[in-house]
Amino acid sequence: MRRAIVRGTGHYLPERVVENSWFEDKLDTSDEWIRARTGIERRHFAADDQRTSDLGILAAQAALADAGLEPGQIDAVIVATSTPDLTFPSVATMVQAGLGMRHGFAYDLQAVCAGFVYALANADAMIRAGLAQRVLVIGAEIFSRIMDWTDRGTCVLFGDGAGALVLEAAEGQGSSADRGILATDLNSDGQYRDLLYVDGGVASTGTAGHLRMQGNLVFRHAVEKLADTAHRALDRAGLDADQVDWLVPHQANLRIIEATAKRMRLPMEKVVLTVADHGNTSAASIPLALSVANAQGRFKPGDLLVAEAIGGGLAWGSVVLRW
Repeated sequence: MRRAIVRGTGHYLPERVVENSWFEDKLDTSDEWIRARTGIERRHFAADDQRTSDLGILAAQAALADAGLEPGQIDAVIVATSTPDLTFPSVATMVQAGLGMRHGFAYDLQAVCAGFVYALANADAMIRAGLAQRVLVIGAEIFSRIMDWTDRGTCVLFGDGAGALVLEAAEGQGSSADRGILATDLNSDGQYRDLLYVDGGVASTGTAGHLRMQGNLVFRHAVEKLADTAHRALDRAGLDADQVDWLVPHQANLRIIEATAKRMRLPMEKVVLTVADHGNTSAASIPLALSVANAQGRFKPGDLLVAEAIGGGLAWGSVVLRW
């Protein structure tokens, strides 16, 4: 069976680090308040002259270096983002050009915080179908550009960054012992669109708008839906939660992550956490977490990983992969 294995990881974080204390003279909030409710301690903000494609290019270059590959050896680029440089063309084509690629194909995918899981599922399907041998999958966001800086319930949560994976085709035996992506599970339900959205858009207001969220309701949906999607993906792979070596969740809120791990009966020692240092970077959070943990040498060949995320839409999903 043709499998999509992880060949390399990489990430990029803007140089500007914003500690929780930065908000204290701007909002009715404090470092203690933010830490207690979210687990976030700091986040990175892009420079004024940086665009999402710039972050994506740097993360892609790091992933290619980790994989020992050149851009000419990549067949496709998929970028998951909700904060594109322009309405069109896609960020992915800008990354393609920035890497010096004059071949293959590139496109964006928008599923907000679940975007990278959706992008991995897309790349996996293309590799299985023989449409590509190697796919560069990127999550890149500059959410600091769509924040309402008077809303303490949202603006303290988000940061900017990018993460990337190189997926490569390999032959497996068709069993759950194979390396690579073993199963995916994707879901959405548009009736919940008002729980998390941006109040702008080309066809509605003609402006980018600001992020709006009903945090308590999103929290409740997140815990239930994240655990359920992870179990469904594991079932499709013929595996159980007690076989999971690492949970790599969307890094939105420490309390959501802890509650999800509890529902899956996984100890926090098996959970990759970067939310304290990066905040919620939307579609970039899972590849960032994967890249950071990989750089730290935490993953061993054969480890079973589950990545899961939920975002506006609502859209949510999970991926089961063996390292």
